[in-house]
Amino acid sequence: MIVVSDTSPLNYLVLIGADQVLPSLFGRVLTPPEVLAEMQHAKAPLQVSAWAKNPPAWLEVRSPQQAPQFPGLGPGESAAIALAQQEHAAALLIDERDGTAVARQLGLFVTSTLAILCLASETGLLSLPAAFAALRQTTFRGPPKLMDELLEIDAARLAAQAKPEGER
Repeated sequence: MIVVSDTSPLNYLVLIGADQVLPSLFGRVLTPPEVLAEMQHAKAPLQVSAWAKNPPAWLEVRSPQQAPQFPGLGPGESAAIALAQQEHAAALLIDERDGTAVARQLGLFVTSTLAILCLASETGLLSLPAAFAALRQTTFRGPPKLMDELLEIDAARLAAQAKPEGER
């Protein structure tokens, strides 16, 4: 499966040390050079900037053949959307509302940092409570109520899995 990532999911997954879930979950992960440039912005955290300067081998950096500019979106979002369209990606990893709206209007399936972490927890790649605790220590602006609800769902899933077969 091919997915294309915008800046935000990569940024936050790197910050909480969970970027390795991406190739495990999705196989091929692509991003345009504009995203890596945003991750190296002067105000980017040092950890993120260093990661973007020397990305892991599993991250494929590819420019879209056509890079349309979508009104209200930055170069990273625009390039990520264009690349996802070009590659017929199974999903676009993006958090920004405006970018998500444009991508959905274009028929792309989108998923967010929170959804990626939930999927990684469901597949046993990480602890959702630990990941969310780390995420809350960053500048991530996810709705706290949603995060709490996702943690409750995860806890219920884990409790159900822990029950003996006959009690499920």
